Amino acid sequence: MAGLSFDNFQRNQFLASKSQGQPKATSTGTTIVGLKFDGGVLIAADTRSTQGPIVADKNCAKLHRIAPRIWCAGAGTAADTEAVTQLIGSNIELHSLSTGRQPRVVTTLQMLKQHLFKYQGHLGAYLIVAGVDPTGAHLMSVQAHGSTDVGFYLSLGSGSLAAMAVLESQWREGLSREEAIELAADAIEAGIWNDLGSGSNVDVCVMEVGKDAAYMRNYRTPNVREPKQQSYKFARGTTAVLKESIINVCDVEEQEVDVSA
Repeated sequence: MAGLSFDNFQRNQFLASKSQGQPKATSTGTTIVGLKFDGGVLIAADTRSTQGPIVADKNCAKLHRIAPRIWCAGAGTAADTEAVTQLIGSNIELHSLSTGRQPRVVTTLQMLKQHLFKYQGHLGAYLIVAGVDPTGAHLMSVQAHGSTDVGFYLSLGSGSLAAMAVLESQWREGLSREEAIELAADAIEAGIWNDLGSGSNVDVCVMEVGKDAAYMRNYRTPNVREPKQQSYKFARGTTAVLKESIINVCDVEEQEVDVSA
């Protein structure tokens, strides 16, 4: 039967009761956006990965390559987004080789939604899929339960409301490439400043019709650590030596042995 197997549920519960507990998944928190512009589409994401109240990774890459011209941004459980996009990327490559043509964005979306629906939401992957193919530029999203959406601009993650406020107020048809990049970066920054689950830097990936994707890692770094205002290093001799003692911890005993006898 398709879907998750719960055959080992009782076994896992028993093992958890006898140990320190089961490991917890790392949730990315996350703000991710995607938007269309004149001649292409782009996606952007923050780089903070959280584990409960702890920042697990300050520079986590949330933009995943599926094909040279198809990328997706992932929110939800970090391990799930990574594993799902790697699996679908492999299947898309095999499909492209089998058919002898460039992979389609809608094919990627179909594979993702079928895979996620099979697991009934137990895979915590919320994705914005973007790319260009012979039919043009496309922007779509897929939720963990397999439902999908299509739009001119999209946002997902815990900071999606702040990002959507920026997109709703500033997006328009006919944006240039540069204007779209700045708008996406502004939307991610809104999530960074207004959502505790999002933070650190801004990653951007631009896909133009007829060109391979351009991945801009750390396009903006609004959280650069400031240098300390004064030095806390102390010169040798600052603290006086009041007493000095040397303890010999190695006791050497020599003994002559007559080997001629």
